[in-house]
Amino acid sequence: MGLSLAKKIIKNHLIEGEMEPGKEIAIRIDHTLTQDATGTMAYLQFEAMGVPKVRTKRSVSYIDHNTLQAGFENADDHAYLQSVAAKHGIFFSRPGNGICHQVQLERFDIPGDTLLGSDSHTPTAGGLGMLAMGAGGLDVAAAMAGQPFFLPMPKICLVKLTGKLQPWVSAKDVILEVLRIMSVKGGVGKIVEYGGDGVASLSATDRATITNMGAELGATTSIFPSDNVTREFMAAQGRESDWREMSADPDAEYDEIIEIDLNTLEPMIAQPHMPDNVVKVSQIAGTKVDQVAIGSCTNSSLRDLMVVAGALKGKSVHPTVSLVISPGSKQVFEMIARNGALADLISAGARVLESACGPCIGMGQAPKTNAVSIRTFNRNFEGRSGTKSADVYLAGPEVAVAAAINGVVTDPRKLGEPIKFDYPEKYLVDDKMVIAPSETPDKVDIIRGPNIKPLPENSTLSDTLSGKVLLKVGDNITTDHIMPAGAKVLPLRSNIPAISEFVFAAVDPDFPKRAKEIGGGFIVGGENYGQGSSREHAALAPMYLGIKAVIVKSFARIHRQNLINFGILPLKFVDSNDYDRISQLDDIEIPNVAAALKKGESQFDLVDKTANVSIKLTHDLSAREIDVALAGGRLNYIKMNG
Repeated sequence: MGLSLAKKIIKNHLIEGEMEPGKEIAIRIDHTLTQDATGTMAYLQFEAMGVPKVRTKRSVSYIDHNTLQAGFENADDHAYLQSVAAKHGIFFSRPGNGICHQVQLERFDIPGDTLLGSDSHTPTAGGLGMLAMGAGGLDVAAAMAGQPFFLPMPKICLVKLTGKLQPWVSAKDVILEVLRIMSVKGGVGKIVEYGGDGVASLSATDRATITNMGAELGATTSIFPSDNVTREFMAAQGRESDWREMSADPDAEYDEIIEIDLNTLEPMIAQPHMPDNVVKVSQIAGTKVDQVAIGSCTNSSLRDLMVVAGALKGKSVHPTVSLVISPGSKQVFEMIARNGALADLISAGARVLESACGPCIGMGQAPKTNAVSIRTFNRNFEGRSGTKSADVYLAGPEVAVAAAINGVVTDPRKLGEPIKFDYPEKYLVDDKMVIAPSETPDKVDIIRGPNIKPLPENSTLSDTLSGKVLLKVGDNITTDHIMPAGAKVLPLRSNIPAISEFVFAAVDPDFPKRAKEIGGGFIVGGENYGQGSSREHAALAPMYLGIKAVIVKSFARIHRQNLINFGILPLKFVDSNDYDRISQLDDIEIPNVAAALKKGESQFDLVDKTANVSIKLTHDLSAREIDVALAGGRLNYIKMNG
């Protein structure tokens, strides 16, 4: 029996475990990336490990999230990150050089290698045949220190593509169709691997769009084969020497197969407030639009912006629409400036922003009250845009620009002749915005501004956990719900005492105050708890507030791991109906937890003293994860075990 591409790469990097679905494995990590919203904490954790230099092939620190410098905090964090990179052997991508995933694709991704990033959209690199996964900052810090990355061996799902995309239909429509089929939790515990004859018709950046938004499936990662299309892209970037051919064996077997005929695919759009709430654009055509935002790590490539510029050439943005555009990288920005496309965008009335994440993470460009905003981004969670009452839709560049021109949701096939784009034989390569680490690291002093506070520590796990249910929430709670982003909160990522004041701000603004007054306790939730961003602050800040365990029906992968990393027990109901038997502010107790974990027991009894009921809970922690939980988190565990 042959191997899938994902299994081949895992096999080549396997350190511990067996490649059987659900069993814990450990793999070697070749590359890491961080961004500034998660990087400060990751590097504080790396420093705490006492390792003088990263032990990866290459690690890169990007500045792309906190570039709206409304106060000293972001600039101080950037100075810290640059000095840490210089001292510890890390490449530093300066503010303005671009969004981490776009720059990584252009300059650093290598087929067949592994990449771990402190950003959930790290799987973008799967577009070049790389096994790339998002994780919490502590897992990335451990990888930089030479530790393996642990994860349950995923199932492998093949998405078989046939045919070829028709005019005005793009890669974004492919991943929206996959989301429509699989849902935001359909990829949990799986790697999505793309194959079929339709793959050859998709460019490298098309593939990156698809693997990027695979994060919204809850998948461990997504991956395309590395073929001649990959080689041509890497050659145009001056990196052909890094290329290698990578593909699945012809007789590879898969746990699941989904087939999509690209010939029949139509322009798609995700309605509020979930990326899987997908319909054909034609079904909601005519909906009035107030704002269009084009960019993000999903759709800010040269191809995407050239299509937008071509559609806008000689036209004007509709009088009632605000159009903002964020080029994905300095390379893309400079190329559209040199070829005249930037002038076409400006002439049409587009507002051009810097090469950064920007509106995608709520960093500026919040829409007006009750607005309809069409965005080429990857997430449309309620309130993520900065305006809770806004209805945010997700679509590709073709759908977005059609709405910007007409002022209503429009099937782009009505725009006439499709925009022709020829991929360049050579991209404009200029890496002076990437600073190599210092050759004299002993002479580098770490710069720490007043916003950088010491890393909070947790104690070992108590044998009995008791307290109140501080909050009860429903299904699909995202890390945006738990720890919001945006211009007000993101600058506090290196200051846990300050950022903890915003935990669950969008759900219950009184939560931090209640947690501190009561002295910690528990959170109860429904299905797919913790989906979305990899931000470990959604576990770290609750730990700081005294959360001892989170009890839910099911967890999203990265958040579950982050909870364990910071000593919060991720527990599940044995019977999901028991969720209805617990109420907020109930007094509960879970006795003999530590003793049961040490014995290898998988079930606990929860006693709800208020409701006078007993409820069965379970966990799926591996033996290693049990040791991490008992130690009070992974940093404690690493210190105890060297």
